[in-house]
Amino acid sequence: MLESLINPRRAEKGPWKMFLIGILYASLSLLFVKLFFTSDPVLVEYSGIIVVLFCVLFSFPFMYYIIKQEEREDEYIGGGIKRIWSVHKDVVFSLIWLFLGFVVAFSFWFLVLHDSNLLNAQIQTYCSINSPGQVSQCVTQYSTGKFVSPATGDVTGLAQFSSILQNNFYVMIFTLLFSLIFGAGAIFILAWNATVIAGAVGIFTNFQIIDIPLGLLRYMIHGIPEITAYFLAALAGGILGTGLIRNGVNNQRFLHVIENVIILMSAAVAILIIAAFMEVYLTPLLFA
Repeated sequence: MLESLINPRRAEKGPWKMFLIGILYASLSLLFVKLFFTSDPVLVEYSGIIVVLFCVLFSFPFMYYIIKQEEREDEYIGGGIKRIWSVHKDVVFSLIWLFLGFVVAFSFWFLVLHDSNLLNAQIQTYCSINSPGQVSQCVTQYSTGKFVSPATGDVTGLAQFSSILQNNFYVMIFTLLFSLIFGAGAIFILAWNATVIAGAVGIFTNFQIIDIPLGLLRYMIHGIPEITAYFLAALAGGILGTGLIRNGVNNQRFLHVIENVIILMSAAVAILIIAAFMEVYLTPLLFA
């Protein structure tokens, strides 16, 4: 019903509308899980994944529309990164606003409801990144409601930069493949990252709602460039798959698509390197 009430064409032309839509979809996802799944002794163990599933289902019509629209434009454009950016920048900004809506809503409701089960898988992911040698202890600590200052990582400097960059490339490749195989399927990766950031915000702020802006700033400094790279990869995979189906490999239009996919992926790689550098060397200076 929601996909019928909200027109993807109108929303895509108004980035701020995507922010409100992101807030709506993320809020409904978390509240549905809280109301219908956390009381089930079996399903509660998978609450974090179910939250992402609901968010994906809500968002899929937008991603499908966007991928089809961008592929049609890629059949005709060329001329380098500036020309490609001028064509795709509106949809990239729209997706960023959608993602920000996800993060804000997930963070807010996670802190308001104060239920670690809602994002249990995300807490485990946070612990695996920040306390790789003590994951079980970390998960136990944060899953009992004792949300204290985040644990420090076991690696620093160049080793941490390499680890984060490797993980980001891993996510980018999966985003590309999900988008290529499932078209709009990359929204799963993007919704998952939004919930992981929300879990990290909850831990960083010790569940203090007043500190949500500080927590969001803490992770958005490097998070915005990082998620932009994932969006570029999602667009690249989506337009490649759609272009292949529509035109085949021997069509001149498909050659334009291939050229643009290479440019989009090159830009995504460069942005991920910058984002990893910011996460390791800039963010700790601002939030020591």
